[in-house]
Amino acid sequence: MRANRAFHLIVSREGIEPAFLADRDRLDRIEVVSVDDGEVILFWENLVALEADEFLAKWDGMDAE
Repeated sequence: MRANRAFHLIVSREGIEPAFLADRDRLDRIEVVSVDDGEVILFWENLVALEADEFLAKWDGMDAE
């Protein structure tokens, strides 16, 4: 089964401006939800506030759990 049939992607932004112009306090959220049971598989929040290395450190190894 293709991933787009098994999962639903939900993207929420608190503003309409692109991330590089946004206020650092703006919260952006990305959720990957299972279509079968409605459970959240992956949830990312506040990507604008994290530096790239902080983001990678936070999510490195999450697939091993």
